[in-house]
Amino acid sequence: MANQKPSFNNKNKSTINPVLHEGQTIPLTIKRLGINGEGVGFFKKTVVFVPGALPGEEITAEITKVFPNRAEAKVKKLRKPSKDRVTPPCPIYEECGGCQLQHLSYPAQLREKQDIVRQAFERYTKIPASRLPLKDTLGMAHPWDYRNKSSFQAGRKDGRIIAGLYSSNSHELIDIDDCLVQHPDTTKVTNEVKRILKDLNIPIHPDKAKRAAVRTIVVRTSFETEGLQLTLVTSGENLPKKDLFLSEMKKRLPMVTSIVQNVNDKKTSLIFGEKTIHLGGSETIAEKLGDLSFELSARAFFQLNPKQTVVLYDEVKKQAKLTGSEKIVDAYCGSGTIGLWLAPFAKEVRGMDVIEESIANARENAAKHGFKHTVYETGKAEKWLPKWLKEGWKPDVVVVDPPRTGCDESFLQTVLKIKPKRMVYVSCNPSTLAKDVHMLMSGGFEVEEITPVDMFPQTAHIETVCTLIWKG
Repeated sequence: MANQKPSFNNKNKSTINPVLHEGQTIPLTIKRLGINGEGVGFFKKTVVFVPGALPGEEITAEITKVFPNRAEAKVKKLRKPSKDRVTPPCPIYEECGGCQLQHLSYPAQLREKQDIVRQAFERYTKIPASRLPLKDTLGMAHPWDYRNKSSFQAGRKDGRIIAGLYSSNSHELIDIDDCLVQHPDTTKVTNEVKRILKDLNIPIHPDKAKRAAVRTIVVRTSFETEGLQLTLVTSGENLPKKDLFLSEMKKRLPMVTSIVQNVNDKKTSLIFGEKTIHLGGSETIAEKLGDLSFELSARAFFQLNPKQTVVLYDEVKKQAKLTGSEKIVDAYCGSGTIGLWLAPFAKEVRGMDVIEESIANARENAAKHGFKHTVYETGKAEKWLPKWLKEGWKPDVVVVDPPRTGCDESFLQTVLKIKPKRMVYVSCNPSTLAKDVHMLMSGGFEVEEITPVDMFPQTAHIETVCTLIWKG
């Protein structure tokens, strides 16, 4: 049996690392934070990820999972804590998992998020560390109460109706009756809605009688107007006691200006279904960013941190270096928010998106604000940029804000053919940003500036504004 091949079935996959095994305890010094907010250390050249550990800390770690080139562990003993470690103010911080960095002081969060961006560029580009034009992270004066929207799963526990998030890596629903990063109005409405549902004995999904039942309670508030919107996501259209519910809402929560129902009858992790029913008040609420205003329907995308969105968009404007004579392309434009923010300072703005409804919203928003030098088309940039170039229209500046997966390679190839003078890339994922930047640099662009923006304090997420200039 000497020639028998080792087994690589799922049962044995976690035992093929020659250095570590599950249950093993090791001494570990944490060097930096990983992209998900976990501490990163090295044991005999094997990288070890430890949630809850902070840079500079010396710990005893217990290995929980082992892979061929890395391992995961938990803190068994904190031997030397970081000077930046603080007591998390949230009582369910460790259970909830919605935040990852409440145990790290806010100045240190900003510093470590900058380092997360630095790590991505070190790994995926060839820019020397000494020449990386990475600026300090732009943070918030008050890094709490910033989220304008909550989406909490409904459930039952010990005779109560609860609403919250699932605990990390489990199916346990954690009841959240106070969230320090949510706007207080969203918390107040959610808690009262839970009481109304209980008082009226409205079914909660899953319902044994297979009635239409409440799955999710979604509350959105406006920071700049008095709008408050409640969306009940239900498993069916005919929700029992709907009229009684609306009557109680009017009595107990008169500040709610928009009530809608969304029907999601599918087994899916997606919150919303395709059908939305207007129940009471306005169909939308209004929100403002600077001098721009937007009407938000229940399913409309809008940045979750309006105050910091102004900081983000101002950074885009600063890095675009507009003089009023530039022609701008706003790729992946959605409802046109970034392009409209830049429109007063540009000669022309053209945007595109594959979602037809988003383009309709962008056109409506542009018309509402009196912009006559904007063009919005449905489709991919790979289609529209070459078409416009053939017609004699070439952009001076391309602005892009793609999903976490980054830009399509075909889009990047199109940008390399168009050769705009400047490209401003807004990213919510430093790794895909750095990969795309590497491709653009290989084709003739040079990085001018990289600025992290903290859109989600207390979490590991970081937004980045990166500008590239064409060098040829």
